[in-house]
Amino acid sequence: MTEITTEVAPEQACPIAPVVDIVFSRWTTPILWTLNAHGRQRFVELQRRITTITPKVLTQRLRQLERDGLVVRTYHPEVPPRVEYEISDLGRSLAPLFATLSEWSVNLEKVDEARRDYDARQQTSGRRA
Repeated sequence: MTEITTEVAPEQACPIAPVVDIVFSRWTTPILWTLNAHGRQRFVELQRRITTITPKVLTQRLRQLERDGLVVRTYHPEVPPRVEYEISDLGRSLAPLFATLSEWSVNLEKVDEARRDYDARQQTSGRRA
């Protein structure tokens, strides 16, 4: 019996890698979290809630999230024009993932402790060398 092996690119070896690329791009989670928690919002409202994001980056991320189908942009042709953003059903389907990650966040203290221990070991072994 002949075994056929095909090489798989490292980025394709893990089936969740594309999901991680989409969902955990910088600023994606704060934007989706905010839209999920507060509902439909105007650009300025989002910017006020996510205080550390620049307008340029917020615009770029919203466009990408709209392109990915995670956010819906609604344009209201009034004077002045009004644009609102809301999380889509597809974006809302990420809620269980975010809930699980939120539950896991209790482990962040353990991560900090592990980092401190690691750094201390590195300093100790660096002194011996």
